[in-house]
Amino acid sequence: MRDEVSHARLVVVKVGSSSLTTAGGGLAEGRVDGLVDALAAGGREVVLVSSGAIAAGLAPLGLRRRPRDLATQQAAASVGQGLLIGRYAQAFARHGRTVGQVLLTVDDVTRRSHYRNAYRTLRRLLDLGTVPIVNENDTVATDEIRFGDNDRLAALVAALINADLLLLLSDVDALYTGDPARPGTRKVSEVRGEEDLAGVVIGRAGRAGVGTGGMVTKVEAARIATGAGIPVVLTAAPLAAAALAGEPVGTLFHRARERPAARLFWLAHATAPRGRLHLDPGAVRAIVDRRKSLLPAGITAVDGAFTAGDPVDLVDAASGASVARGLVNYDAVELPGLLGRSTGELAAALGPAYEREVVHRDDLVLL
Repeated sequence: MRDEVSHARLVVVKVGSSSLTTAGGGLAEGRVDGLVDALAAGGREVVLVSSGAIAAGLAPLGLRRRPRDLATQQAAASVGQGLLIGRYAQAFARHGRTVGQVLLTVDDVTRRSHYRNAYRTLRRLLDLGTVPIVNENDTVATDEIRFGDNDRLAALVAALINADLLLLLSDVDALYTGDPARPGTRKVSEVRGEEDLAGVVIGRAGRAGVGTGGMVTKVEAARIATGAGIPVVLTAAPLAAAALAGEPVGTLFHRARERPAARLFWLAHATAPRGRLHLDPGAVRAIVDRRKSLLPAGITAVDGAFTAGDPVDLVDAASGASVARGLVNYDAVELPGLLGRSTGELAAALGPAYEREVVHRDDLVLL
């Protein structure tokens, strides 16, 4: 038995479209009821990150398959989201539980103020005994609706509320070394580190049918959550009850030893960089090896349109690889005139305000 799983009191559960809907679109009520029965048992706090809005809207709109154009996807999500939350409300009501709808956009997990507001809302719903049903707000997405967002969203929500467990439910019962249908493929029961993923072929993200995720996005979500100190179980939706009971089903991704500071986790995983600072070799060594602050003297070039306080990526100019992310202390328009100059020189020429670091080490996380 997996004690760290069975003893989890606050659990984030992510379920994909294919686990909730029929092949032609529309909700499979028996699947929804079975999932809710598993989640409502045990007296634990549950946050459910549920895909399925677009898939649920296909049949009512007379659509035979998931549309490719954004406008029709948004229309399907608009119709399907109401059906989805209504069905969950009915199913949880059988257990005396109330549900609350929480629709999030990328902005809600990439802007710090929105991120904190999302936490307060989710925590208050849980305190009131409600089951938050979280989904990406597909109906107002301004970029294309990307596959796998709900897997990543579930990992970020788990870190946001300091969950004890993330349960990723799919139509596959575990992580395998390759295609489960092929001879010689074996199940991966536990993952303690990257070495356990060596030789595992997880294929491309995205698949045919009503869903858009895949094993790639689930493994990436597991990396995010375990890096936040949260264990992850990946298994099939019909095995949800067994997984929550601590039975050795699916794949258990063990958590890291310590939970990182919430602020640095947010910076690494829940922000989108607004620009890039290109560093010379000396600055890269200072940032990566010595964990120092970034000074103007080590910057060779600046990309992007950002303002002071925005997240930016610190890039090794030689390789082009992002080595860190931090909150910048200057506007993009200010920096070009400061590059390659020491803080002492800048303070003498421009005043003491220019003696500060471009990115302070307390506002910096290695990638």
